[in-house]
Amino acid sequence: MKNIDRRKFMSVSTLAGYSLIVRAESPLSSETRNHSQIGEALSILAPESTQPGSVTAEPNMTLVNLQGDVLVAGGGMAGVCAAISAARHGAKVILVQDRSRLGGNASSEIKMHIVGADNHGARPHWREGGLIEEFRLEDAVRNSHRAYELWDLLLYDKCISEPNLTLLLDTSVYSTSLKSGKIESVMARCDKTEHLYRISAQIFCDCTGDSRLALEAGAEYRMGRESVREFGESLAPELRDSRTQGSSILFTARKHDRPMPYRPPQWARKITRDHLEHRPTNSWEYGYWWIELGGAHHTIRDNELLRFELLSVVLGTWDYIKNSGAHPSSANWALESVGMIPGKRESRRIMGDVLQTQKILETGWREMTDGVAIGGWNFDDHPPEGFDAPEKPPFRSIKLEEPYNISLGALYSRNISNLMMAGRNISNSHVAFSSTRVMATCSAIGQAVGTAAAQCAAANVSPRELRNDQAKLFRLQQTLLRDDQTIRKVKNEDSNDLARKARVTASGYVEGAAPTHVLTGRTRDVDGGTRNRWLALMPHAVGQSGPWLDLTWNTPQLIREIQITFDTGFQRELTLSASDSVTRRVVRAPQPETVSDYSLTAFLSDGESVELASITGNFQRLRRHRFEPIRVTRIRLQVHSTNGAKEARVYEVRCYA
Repeated sequence: MKNIDRRKFMSVSTLAGYSLIVRAESPLSSETRNHSQIGEALSILAPESTQPGSVTAEPNMTLVNLQGDVLVAGGGMAGVCAAISAARHGAKVILVQDRSRLGGNASSEIKMHIVGADNHGARPHWREGGLIEEFRLEDAVRNSHRAYELWDLLLYDKCISEPNLTLLLDTSVYSTSLKSGKIESVMARCDKTEHLYRISAQIFCDCTGDSRLALEAGAEYRMGRESVREFGESLAPELRDSRTQGSSILFTARKHDRPMPYRPPQWARKITRDHLEHRPTNSWEYGYWWIELGGAHHTIRDNELLRFELLSVVLGTWDYIKNSGAHPSSANWALESVGMIPGKRESRRIMGDVLQTQKILETGWREMTDGVAIGGWNFDDHPPEGFDAPEKPPFRSIKLEEPYNISLGALYSRNISNLMMAGRNISNSHVAFSSTRVMATCSAIGQAVGTAAAQCAAANVSPRELRNDQAKLFRLQQTLLRDDQTIRKVKNEDSNDLARKARVTASGYVEGAAPTHVLTGRTRDVDGGTRNRWLALMPHAVGQSGPWLDLTWNTPQLIREIQITFDTGFQRELTLSASDSVTRRVVRAPQPETVSDYSLTAFLSDGESVELASITGNFQRLRRHRFEPIRVTRIRLQVHSTNGAKEARVYEVRCYA
């Protein structure tokens, strides 16, 4: 076997799902930045050459002009995924977040755990792939002790380390400049650093939740609930109104080794058993999403009032748990944290070329060809009065028969040509929103929007033009699949994937899980079967060679990238939660199904072989290995160990020139 000069190749560890083997002297754009590179990149946010006073109305603020390809407003899960996906596809991205932490409702400031199409395990095998899978897998390994601040830090690391991404924290978008229905620039302010930013870009993405960027741009939007007759939705109310789902404040608590008395403030509400008829208080470490208010108010304008009222309910509920006598075993429990930011569910929804409704999510999506992400959470509506209607159950959940596609036409504004949106503010009726609003779905939508925005910027087309061009739409969908996004009815048909032309063999396989399954074009088995996976038994004795999978071509192929999709246990939940009951369903470690140690070997036409990669400690699902172009007749993936499973498990292998 030939050895590759270590000066030419380096092996990057498994810190990210997009790991690389690259020429050391020629780093690729998807490599992460080091300390000095990040410091240099941040210096553009406060250039020494600028002085306060250039904006007449703000004499103490310093104006800085920034230019990018894509501007993402909002750093929740949708915004983070949009920004990173756009940056990884070559766009120069500016991400503006009005908080000091990323993640939105999933951050340590609110602590809501991320859920999605798998619906708390009720729909196994439908957990989202792509960026949200990459993040959750890494968090499970690096943060087994469930510290929410480490989730914040993981998201910060992903953004600040991305070479094509400029991150502006504690910064809010407050105005836009338009021409002929197109945004030319936005203004953002950071009062902590006394800077105003004028940001120009080609594509603008509103991931703010409240649609603040869209509001400033004059985009059409809705707020409230449509009537049953407007779209023929059986789950809609009889009459249209301006009401929404409310906001919640969560708390966490911890058990101590001694009694922990509690005295509420004078302004806490007095909670009785009557308030809790439909709201159980049997577990105390993490609660309660049903402390919800605001849907009968304006969830944006009345936020300060809602913060106070929600805190008064939280502290009153804890007073009931501790002091009513209903829960004597709570004596040693004490509050650990109480959120100060209401976790908002609903406000404005931006209107797109497609307005998704109950009927579209139930069956209509099957007739649409522009799917770019999946959803699958139930229709999950909450009474607008929330906690103030104790006689009503806190939610109504109606099961969807199967996951659905999110339409690209619902992810851009119908009247602002270069405005896209991702998150809870996409183009939906209220009923459809009640399903798409959850954060794993929003993350998948964010990845789709970021990828589309990068392709629009590169081709100088609008999102509508991309959607209406079949070739461009096909390329977008195939790019998303390559990045481990799932789209119903769409499979790998990438003509650049050389693996699709190869003959596949293996050292062996489990019955029903043949090696050819890595070329089905699909990377999940939704029924628990093995029709899209290769499985082979691992050796029983230490030192025995593990199973191998070969791709062979009749004629030599020039290859510079190999991509592997491993099994990471999609049948199981994977989320960061302060809830012990949720965590019991989660593996807070490398997922046992995943291949841990493996190697890649290239076989040349002259019979020689070259080791391209030798990886240990992998826990990611999607792994990419890039190297100097090499002409091969055969590629071998050899599995040396897993993270616990008795079989090597591989969904897909791709090869690119």
